[in-house]
Amino acid sequence: MELLHFALVVAVTACSVRVSHQGPSQRRLLNDLMNSYLPLERPVQNDTQTLTVSLGLSLMQIMDVDEKNQVLTTNIWLQLFWNDIYLQWNPEEYPGVTHLRFPENLIWKPDILLYNSADERFDATFHTNILVNSSGGCSFIPPGIFKSTCNIDVRWFPFDVQKCELKFGSWTYGGWSLDLKMVEPDITGYIANGEWDLVEITGQKNERSYECCPEPYPDVTFTLVMRRRTLYYGLNLLIPCVLISTLALLVFLLPADSGEKISLGITVLLSLTVFMLLVAEIMPATSDSVPLIAQYFATTMVIVGVSVIATVLVLQYHHHDPNGGKMPKWTRVILLNWCAWFLRMKRPGEDRVHSACHDKAQRSSLSSMELTASTPASHSTNGKTLYVGATSPDSVALCGRLPGRTGEEEILLPKAQGSLVGGVEPELAKILEEVRYIAKRFHDQDENESVCSEWKFAAAVIDRLCLMTFSIFTILCTIGILMSAPNFVEAISKDFFN
Repeated sequence: MELLHFALVVAVTACSVRVSHQGPSQRRLLNDLMNSYLPLERPVQNDTQTLTVSLGLSLMQIMDVDEKNQVLTTNIWLQLFWNDIYLQWNPEEYPGVTHLRFPENLIWKPDILLYNSADERFDATFHTNILVNSSGGCSFIPPGIFKSTCNIDVRWFPFDVQKCELKFGSWTYGGWSLDLKMVEPDITGYIANGEWDLVEITGQKNERSYECCPEPYPDVTFTLVMRRRTLYYGLNLLIPCVLISTLALLVFLLPADSGEKISLGITVLLSLTVFMLLVAEIMPATSDSVPLIAQYFATTMVIVGVSVIATVLVLQYHHHDPNGGKMPKWTRVILLNWCAWFLRMKRPGEDRVHSACHDKAQRSSLSSMELTASTPASHSTNGKTLYVGATSPDSVALCGRLPGRTGEEEILLPKAQGSLVGGVEPELAKILEEVRYIAKRFHDQDENESVCSEWKFAAAVIDRLCLMTFSIFTILCTIGILMSAPNFVEAISKDFFN
């Protein structure tokens, strides 16, 4: 029992002695290392020797891509590794001390900065401690929210792929004093962004020489390749624009007598203008390229604008004044003949008019036969017979409403000859004049209606022709412009069907 108690006391004493030696060993090591250490001195054995710094990064998140200001905001942990010969020690001489942590202002560290930084402080890293091992290896991993300039090409927006560069290098050291070695970027802890998909991230070491200095200046450039996710823009910009441009085609289906054709066209044009302003707010004010969606909006606005002009022409034809003149021959041939035949359109009542005219010709021949064979109502004056009516009431009503029959008044109401006028009673002559006036008014009214029907039919032909033309042009523009994006099919398949 006493032996067991003695062993326990020895074990506790040994552990306590080891812990007590760690504090003095670390303090003694710090005093030995920092006694003659100069943070401004480059840690090399020979001043002509080049110090190699390994540079890498861990991409944690793409936080924001500001297209208007062309700034990329990322959450990155930098990785810097180098060897400091003045921070080496023998672990056996300092028991328990394998690593030391130094504030960055106490020892030498490379002045690596982001060349294309857009941050107000320029250096956006958090100043952490530097971890040093016994062989002098230094590890400096500062995290930071980096804002970098990025030339954002919005030509294929919203089906665009952006390439943004992060260029790191020493601010004061040249290639002969400090050389950079690239470490492959790490994306194991990457958090996906809701607007952008990370396609890949690559790194490359570059060297650039200037006229002022013979030595090269190395840098490590990391390139982020991102693809925009189009689901949001498709639902909020593209689909409404396609629907609004489709509504513009309804202008040609709306009857001209409704009085709303121009109002509908102007409303559609204003709606497209509002969507165009929304796109302009998020796009950079650059003239290098026009965004794909802006091209589509501009083309649709032109189509709607031309449709409004065509609607004005249709309304002018539809409400044409019959006293303003008849339709020109070339207009009648092109619109009423060729275009109407091509569009398979017939004038309203065309079949009924042809059948009525055929019946009229038959009735006119029968009336002439009855005029010679039958005994109509007559009035005898001074031995002469005056025929007041020779046709049936139905024939008079039908032929009186069909225009274009020359001499029709003479058939219905024959003019009194000189030999008959003197023998006709004044009341009968007055009645004949009134009936002749009424027939002339009906004839003029039929001619005006015929002219108006021609202009209205021409307006209907233009409406139908514009409907077909603008429908084809709208479909071709929608497919041609949107599908011209290089990754249109990939974006639609991934964002809309996954």
